[in-house]
Amino acid sequence: MKRIAVFCGSSPGASDSYIEGAEQLGKEMVKRGITLVYGGASVGIMGALADTILKEGGHVIGVMPDFLEKREIAHKHLTELIVVGSMHERKTKMSDLADGFITLPGGPGTMEEYLETFTWAQLGLHQKPCGLLNINRYFDPLLDFMKHMSNEQFLNEKYLSIALSDPDPARLLNQLYFYEPPKVKTYITSKNET
Repeated sequence: MKRIAVFCGSSPGASDSYIEGAEQLGKEMVKRGITLVYGGASVGIMGALADTILKEGGHVIGVMPDFLEKREIAHKHLTELIVVGSMHERKTKMSDLADGFITLPGGPGTMEEYLETFTWAQLGLHQKPCGLLNINRYFDPLLDFMKHMSNEQFLNEKYLSIALSDPDPARLLNQLYFYEPPKVKTYITSKNET
């Protein structure tokens, strides 16, 4: 695993633990020689993660839509900044560059990025691990809701294994290394096929 895409907030959050968790993840990624692929911003959890990795001597690739770069929130000291035309292109490029994904706390945009990546894994569009760094138990409601989806038969139980989660960056990275994707759902095309 050489590159991990990280989705996270452009705000620092209500607790110092969010920035601290991002910094711990950054140090652990550098220790393991993993390049960060992220949204390219200099602010919030995103900025703290990138700053930590750069300070520790690691590599950071930012991917940012041109309209956000024009608002001057792009990080100016990245190893590489890739400017794309839209938010959709940003996610596609980040996915193409990454060997796995980690999501840190964030708002609706972060959740949308995580859930789309999760869905792509469920559909078999990639077999890359999708981790949640569950700082301050931030993702507990999401994980509970995914179990509710499964209980209500809107999510096959085997796909719950896609949602790797741990509050500790080192343990979460270990889960990513040893991840085995579930078999992709097949659809019945005739009465005799399964």
